[in-house]
Amino acid sequence: MRVLVVGSGGREHALCWKIADSPLCDALFCAPGNPGIADVATCVPVAANDLPGLVALAQREKIDLVVVGPEDPLVAGLVDRLNDVGIKAFGPSAAAARLEGSKAFMKDFFARHNIPTARYARFTDPASAKAYIQKNGAPIVVKTSGLAAGKGVTVAQSVAEAESAVDSMMVEKIFGDAGNEIVVEEFLAGEEASFFALVDGETALPLVAAQDHKAVGDGDTGPNTGGMGAYSPAPIVDAAMQERVMRDIILPTVRGMAADGCPFKGVLFAGLMIDAKGPKTLEFNVRFGDPECQTLMLRLKSDLLPALVAAADEQLKYFDLQWSDDPALVVVMAANGYPGTPAKGTVIGSLDKAAAVEGVSVFHAGTKAETRDGKNVIVANGGRVLGIAATAKTVTEAQARAYRAVDAINWAGGFCRRDIGWRAAAREKQKV
Repeated sequence: MRVLVVGSGGREHALCWKIADSPLCDALFCAPGNPGIADVATCVPVAANDLPGLVALAQREKIDLVVVGPEDPLVAGLVDRLNDVGIKAFGPSAAAARLEGSKAFMKDFFARHNIPTARYARFTDPASAKAYIQKNGAPIVVKTSGLAAGKGVTVAQSVAEAESAVDSMMVEKIFGDAGNEIVVEEFLAGEEASFFALVDGETALPLVAAQDHKAVGDGDTGPNTGGMGAYSPAPIVDAAMQERVMRDIILPTVRGMAADGCPFKGVLFAGLMIDAKGPKTLEFNVRFGDPECQTLMLRLKSDLLPALVAAADEQLKYFDLQWSDDPALVVVMAANGYPGTPAKGTVIGSLDKAAAVEGVSVFHAGTKAETRDGKNVIVANGGRVLGIAATAKTVTEAQARAYRAVDAINWAGGFCRRDIGWRAAAREKQKV
């Protein structure tokens, strides 16, 4: 097969790394890719949001399957355009991608199909949103309805903080048009988990769960980011919890989307909050998570490529996947200034030393290759820049390996959280 992966982040590097390992893959392209992806695929300088350019590239290279990584081209309808010209693609249609593209649509869908979630209301004017906040009090959660790169969420501890978030989103437009409509919902306490399933419109195949770390600082402090690290498996999602999530959340969603005339195909990513009463759905994403994807690809023993084809071809009922029992953990290294304005152009050295640590894989996200003083160097070119991933027999050991690799990297312009995987590591300590 000739395969094209769309995107340039750590998720796409992990997908390319895994697909390149498939005996079915004869040629692998990535648009636009990054310097790390260039080690396993041919990178083509076509932007992930250039839909006509991507369709033309797929036609020109006679691509058999396009794997769409990021949410933006999915919401914009890239899969529809590819299907229109007879090119197979992994990912949902624009109509199905509204599950992520519009939180208002998603929450209304939950209500229609009795999918457990937080109580909510949606607003298109700030005054009504503030009145609702004043009536319900804090803590309370304020979210942009549209896409905001994982950053359009404020968990407000006071009414004043919630009202400030409303103004930032709807009046100051810090997230652009994503804040034209907002969702205000009750605060849910518990433990978060990321649950993934491959879906072919009718059948859903559960993958393994992971746990993300959204806050920028140690101890889950500071503003939300796109994700500062993750690990898999998530201990809170045992076999019984997986069965419950599939029964109460994933399968009703698959049936509901089909009944509503927009069957879902691709990967369904449920962000869950789990407490003593069970799981509730914080949100749906319609693509592999980043950085969760990196941990999933490290644990997947099966060939990924035929599974993606089976989802696109509505053949998942004949499919199964095998997973390693060994945990995987990824630490995100971000550029100074993130999640605000990241410092770009700082040189990153000694990546080879990090990759040489036992059990470690280095995934590139916001990187760029440049020539400086006659030398080829890697520089920071985004907010989340690298994903330092490790596998081991325990989360504690994977954590130690990942941070050993982090410390081997020579990059004064970046930072990371030092406590990725702390919940699982604490559980392991209690068992000893």
